[in-house]
Parts: sequence; C-alpha cells; structure tokens
Amino acid sequence: MTNKKIMLVLLCLMAGTLMAQQPTVTPLMSKDLTDIPGKEVLMITVEYAPGGSDPIHRHNAHGFIYVLEGSVVMQVKGGKEVTLTPGQTFYEGPDDVHVVGRNASSTKPARFLVFLLKEKGAPVLVPVS
Repeated sequence: MTNKKIMLVLLCLMAGTLMAQQPTVTPLMSKDLTDIPGKEVLMITVEYAPGGSDPIHRHNAHGFIYVLEGSVVMQVKGGKEVTLTPGQTFYEGPDDVHVVGRNASSTKPARFLVFLLKEKGAPVLVPVS
C-alpha cells in the first residue's frame, strides 16, 4: 500500500475508535416543575465504554450524579479531580465547566444516573472549547 492509503486507513481506524468511546445517554424522564415557573428536571443515565470519556462541556443546570456501576473520574474547572465508585455522588452547578468526565477503567464499563434541574427547553449539554 502507498503511504497515502496507509494514512487513510489509520485515520479511519482512529475515528472509529473515537466514535466508539462516546458515552451512551439514555433519557429516563422529563418533568416540568409547575411550582418553579420555567424550570424542568431531566433524568438520564450515562454509560461510558471502557476508556470512554466526555468532551469538555457545561450543563447550565444543577447536575446531581449518582454512580451505579464501575468507576468514573469527574472534575469541574477549579475543583479537584475525584474518582467515584458505585453509591458515590457528584455535583455540578450551573456555572461549572466539566473539564474531566471519563471511565476510570480501560476494561470495564461505567454507568451513572444524572438529575438535571434546568431552564425548560434549554440544551442538556453545551460544548466548551
């Protein structure tokens, strides 16, 4: 094979690996908070594949995380990096930038539950560059 073909194959393999590492988000419920006008709660699960991670982002919401299985590494800008295991929790405020969100394991999946208290209709995740 020529060098160009080899580079193309390597780029495709790398892109496939990166795409496979994206977390799986499963919506569980959404509920308008009628006693707090303009607010809603969204409940989701997030599953990281082995070695999976999130891009740097924010939620513009109050985020409450509860680890269900595996272990995850979390950090907001200005905070300490923490490794969480099943039963442990994490909080992200509306002004926090989530700089680290990843599976602590390269061999086992990790899954956690997220409650987001947010503005009704606002995006769940906002990428930060």
